This record gives sequence, C-alpha cells and structure tokens, in this order.
Amino acid sequence: MGFSIPTRTALSEQAPVSVAGSDRLGDQPLVSGTLEVRLAAGPEDVLAAKQLRYRVFYDEMGATPSPAARDSRLDEDSFDDVADHLLVLDHQLGDGPEAVVGTYRLIRRSAAGTAGGFYTADEFDISRLVAQPGEILELGRSCTAAGYRTRPTMQLLWKGIAAYVFQNDISLMFGCASLPGNDAEALRTQLAYLYHQHLAPERIRATALPERYLEMDRMPVEEIDLRRTAAALPPLIKGYLRLGGYVGHGAVVDHQFNTTDVCVIVETSNVSDKYYKHYEREARGVSIQ
Repeated sequence: MGFSIPTRTALSEQAPVSVAGSDRLGDQPLVSGTLEVRLAAGPEDVLAAKQLRYRVFYDEMGATPSPAARDSRLDEDSFDDVADHLLVLDHQLGDGPEAVVGTYRLIRRSAAGTAGGFYTADEFDISRLVAQPGEILELGRSCTAAGYRTRPTMQLLWKGIAAYVFQNDISLMFGCASLPGNDAEALRTQLAYLYHQHLAPERIRATALPERYLEMDRMPVEEIDLRRTAAALPPLIKGYLRLGGYVGHGAVVDHQFNTTDVCVIVETSNVSDKYYKHYEREARGVSIQ
C-alpha cells in the first residue's frame, strides 16, 4: 500500500542494539484479530524490524542499497540504537520475531540527544520544532509486509502510537513522509495541494535545507481538483492530515529511494476530537516503561 517513510542516512554495519522501551504497551495487549501491536522486546525483535524494512524499501520499492546493506539484508542506521521500535505481529505466524509484519520507529527528544540529533534534520531545518516546549517525537521507518497493507493494520499502528503519545505526554510529532518518484512535474499537483491546503503555521514550520529544497508551490490552488488530489495522496500522508497534521515548506528529492519527501508535523493538541477520543479509549490506562 506504500505507507512507508523511507530514510537515507549512511547504514551502520555493527552498532549494538539498545532498545529504549519495554515490549508491552500496558498490561493488556492492543489487538485486532490475530494482530497485536507492541514495542520491540529486545535485539531479535529489532533485527526482525530491520529485515522487514529491507524487504519493503529495497526489494519492493527498488531503493539502492549500500554494499553493507546488500550483504546483511538489513535496513539500519545509528538511530536504531536509541529508538523505540513499534511492531505489529501476526500471531498466526508465531509469537516471536518471525511474526513481525509491521514496524514504526519512534525517537523522543532525549534519545535524539544521545544520537546527536533527529534523523529528519538530514533533510529539513527542524529548529522551530526542536524549540517547542515539552516532549516531541520523531516518527520514521514505517512499513508493513505485503498482504498487511490494510486498514486494520494501519489503525493498529496508530493505536500503538496513541498509547505511546498519551503515556509519554508527547506534544508534537513529526517526520519525513514520501511521495513516490523523483519527477517534480509529475508530482506538482500533490505538492501544490499540500502547500496551499496544509502548510504548517510559521511557529512550527520546518523548511527543506537550502541545498535540497524543492519548491512545492508549483500551480495555483484554483487549478487543483482538491477532492481528487487529496484522495490520491499516499495513505500515510492522508493519515497525518486526518489527525490535523501539517507539512513543512519545501520538499526534498531522495534519489536513492526514488521518492520526494515532505516533513509532516502533528500537534497532539490539534488532533480532531473524533480521532483523539477514538484512540484515547484504547490508550488510557496503558503504561509504557
């Protein structure tokens, strides 16, 4: 279904894994049928997430791996060492790493400090986001296995994120989200739609780095079929926008992953009542260590 956030920093061959959180999102599991969402419990779970990311980003999406990544068949970088890894497991496949069918990488402010910064800063000036008070959360490396790119899987991932957000008192979430392809002209309608309809307020507006900046305002809003363009956006971007999210100013072309990236920003205080109440019912009372 293409709901993924490909990333592109240099890959690490041998960094040790250190999982920032515990595996359980509380005493009661978050489940949907045979699917469960939880945090990675240890190195084997994190390894399974990296293997899944490789299959999706490189085998399916056609990204160009480094020699080290090609040999290891892992999508990994140093940020994995400080992140919490949210996992979706299908218990029909087992109860351990073999059951991992979805993943999302979560990096809080303190973890980013340990890593030397947030990953998104490789593409965007996020100084206004980092300057915000309270806890902030970078979302990244999202993907699901073929056959699991469905509404229940995506909803389960968002329920897991909601539990994480509530219990860690996250005030702002952000990350890179991708449009397929590098052809700015082919993407001009979607880029212009995002610019005209969902540009972040200046106080929290990330901006593409000057050397990577791609203009998003590529056509007048009057020429855009707003309804059709919104429907054609990648599912992940649509998900952020439904939560009241914004995009930063300027896009970034990623030639390695054959994508065009925008910075998405969600203030949790602005999440619509419908979605907030829906996910709050699932997440209140959930404890994350």
